[in-house]
Amino acid sequence: MCAPDPPAPPDPKETSAASTATNVGTAIANANLGNVNQVTPDGNLTYSQTGTYKWNDPYTGKSYDIPTYTATQTLSQTGQAIKDQTDQAQLNLGKLANSQSAFLNDFLSKPVDLSNDATEARLMDLGMKRLQPALDARRASNEADLINRGIRPGSDAYAQAQNLENQGENDAYNQLLLSGRGQAVQEALAQNSAPINNLTALLSGSQVSQPNFVNANMPTIPTTDVAGLINTNYNQKLQNWQQQAQSSSDLFGGLFGLGANVIKYSDRRVKTNVRRVGEFANGLAKYAFEYVWGGGEQIGVMADEVRAFRPHAVINVG
Repeated sequence: MCAPDPPAPPDPKETSAASTATNVGTAIANANLGNVNQVTPDGNLTYSQTGTYKWNDPYTGKSYDIPTYTATQTLSQTGQAIKDQTDQAQLNLGKLANSQSAFLNDFLSKPVDLSNDATEARLMDLGMKRLQPALDARRASNEADLINRGIRPGSDAYAQAQNLENQGENDAYNQLLLSGRGQAVQEALAQNSAPINNLTALLSGSQVSQPNFVNANMPTIPTTDVAGLINTNYNQKLQNWQQQAQSSSDLFGGLFGLGANVIKYSDRRVKTNVRRVGEFANGLAKYAFEYVWGGGEQIGVMADEVRAFRPHAVINVG
């Protein structure tokens, strides 16, 4: 019997193919675990496999069928009716925004005039609308008070009172011009921005609503380290072979070291009470026996079996 041959190392491509196949299978299983159909009062979310595509491993050249999925969301009857109405309203707002954009094209071509003359003109216009009615009411009240006190128009006292009234109104307008400039500028800018803000509001109201999906609990399956298992198995086989090879080397090294006498004494003809008791690691039978001249029980091999295994290890003497 001969010593066993060393184990063949794993083929890299076969190892890679096995590992890739495991990874692909695990990924597909995880994808299926994540495709959780959902049923809610507002609608349903359903996953379905709608096909496959071929993926080729660039290293091994093997092809894998990868499934493709489609997620379908359906609304309840009431929810669908609301969505239809909302979609129509948003479409109307979009159309209105489109028509307003044509107006803005002309409106924005005219810049806002923030010069002193334009600002003061706006303030005076504001004063005539808001301040002047209050001043007129105050003047009428003061004139009635003068008459009630016997001060008639045309008198010096009446003229003096009117001068004071005119001076007060003039001071009020001066105060408006001095302190109201910032407000006038803000109102001008606000007036200029109003059409833009209206258009922005219309556009934001006409945006398409995106469906909301629930984040499902998705457990994952860990990937098996196939390449590691293959290499571990190979290393174990290699260690076993190395141990067997070492045992065989030790056995025959001992035989060679003992020389011709031991080889001669391994002949069956000089042994009695021979019985097989086991086997060495290299496959040679192990025997218990006694020499015909005595000396007690011995453990060893038979020369004829050693010759069949390694012819040069046996020497014929005498």
